[in-house]
Amino acid sequence: MARNLYFVGTAGSGKSTMVYAFQLWMNSQGLDCVTVNLDPGAESLAYAPDVDVKDWVDLDTVIREQGLGPNGAQVAAADMLALNAKEIADVLDTFETSYFLIDTPGQIELFTFRSSGPAIIDAFGRDDSAFVYLNDPNLVRSASGFISSVLLSAIVQFRHALPFINVLSKSDLLSEEELERVVKWSLDPIALYEALVADAATPKTLLDVEFMQSMETIGVYRRLGPVSSELMFGFEEIYNQVQQTFEGGEDLSKD
Repeated sequence: MARNLYFVGTAGSGKSTMVYAFQLWMNSQGLDCVTVNLDPGAESLAYAPDVDVKDWVDLDTVIREQGLGPNGAQVAAADMLALNAKEIADVLDTFETSYFLIDTPGQIELFTFRSSGPAIIDAFGRDDSAFVYLNDPNLVRSASGFISSVLLSAIVQFRHALPFINVLSKSDLLSEEELERVVKWSLDPIALYEALVADAATPKTLLDVEFMQSMETIGVYRRLGPVSSELMFGFEEIYNQVQQTFEGGEDLSKD
């Protein structure tokens, strides 16, 4: 039975690059996977997708035929993607593989708030799906930005209600000191609280603290696993979390 791994994150968080790097890593481990591009506006990808949504919905065609601007065309294309979800799922069924690595649209709100996201997930198989959420290192560098990133990931998690693997993408862009600090924040709420109040308190600081306390209460405050597609590290931890999610820690067969 194939598992669906959706790579989700804000524009520029490194989803496409990570899909490619994770594909290379899985292949190096003798694990079969199939790549799926769900972004109809993707102009260039680091990998050659095995299944490409542009075969069904192409952004340039939508712009030309419907006379829409880029933003309106993205919305229209997302809705068209929902209409084609079953047909795309039928194509996926023709593959014999263990994993589908699914590259979601760059505009996270389209996949999260439009009907296309849930429609795709349901058509592909909700019970066999999990999210790999990419937190942008440029956002989590500051304590307040860290809170914002966790809030955004929580919104995505609540919207889709799927198992969630939280990673810090492009972690090689952070200095060793910054990386250590960010990971510590994700493990130790007290350390994050101290960082938040280190500067003079503002109304936003108080709001950040309240958000942090709420995230602890509802259980979305969790460790960020550092990953680098450039340096090819962190993938084993992602894979281990996938196994824990689907197999209770038992490795899937490579056959």
